[in-house]
Amino acid sequence: MIQGISGSRKAYGATMRGLCYLSLAIVAFLTFFMLIYVLYRGVGYITPELLLTKPSTLRNTIGILPNILNTLYVVVATLIIVLPIGVGAAIYLTEYARNQKLVELIEFAAETLSGIPSIIYGLVGMLVFCQLMSLQTSLLAGSLTLVIMNLPTIMRTTQESLKTVPQSYREGAFALGAGKWRVIRTVVLPTCINGIITGCILSIGRILSESAALLFTAGFAHNLNGFIKGMGSAGATLTVALYVYASERGEFNVAFAIASILMVLTVIINLLTMYMGHLMRRRIGE
Repeated sequence: MIQGISGSRKAYGATMRGLCYLSLAIVAFLTFFMLIYVLYRGVGYITPELLLTKPSTLRNTIGILPNILNTLYVVVATLIIVLPIGVGAAIYLTEYARNQKLVELIEFAAETLSGIPSIIYGLVGMLVFCQLMSLQTSLLAGSLTLVIMNLPTIMRTTQESLKTVPQSYREGAFALGAGKWRVIRTVVLPTCINGIITGCILSIGRILSESAALLFTAGFAHNLNGFIKGMGSAGATLTVALYVYASERGEFNVAFAIASILMVLTVIINLLTMYMGHLMRRRIGE
């Protein structure tokens, strides 16, 4: 005869369930409070003049158009470099590498890199890219620093996506006479493309939110340049501009406006991540 659950076990289960609900409520409250507070303080100060002009000392006006463009330049330049390297490294480690100890060593190094504080990346980027490689303080130096920061994210995300592809897919393609690279290109990568895109979106989120590393490598300039000229010169991204306006100029209204823009971008990126995960689950289910 099956005995019923004792009162102490019921009380313990109810307590643990209550703590879980409490934790969920705290996380949700803090998230929505920060989101609502920042938007409340900043949305009212987002004007066409702020978004579409550059700062002018003579006119005593503030514009963040150079910072928006610099942010886009850094995102594009970083992804152009980090995606081929990260995806290529993941393909090698998952599909070609046979030395398991080497694979474990590289994975350990990638996980270690992902846990290093960004300020250290900034110092290393300043010494290596700005001084040793003579790139000076520029968006290119900042982008190369962000490449090193985001390489573990791209590589590990792609690795996990490649591992989700059933081995039977590869074996079936090999049985039809396809070569190794053709199997990877036509079977493996299309199957896990959603996971790769998700890692790309996560990297964009980290690029948008980074400031410490760019303070040492990209600089504080608010120049309005094209992509080619802008990459070779110093420039402040939105996060760096937020720091400058808040801590050095005391323009807290502008800082909250920039924070609102970044917050909206972060929410959009998170929604895109959830959407890509939904597409991945649907594709696997089919």
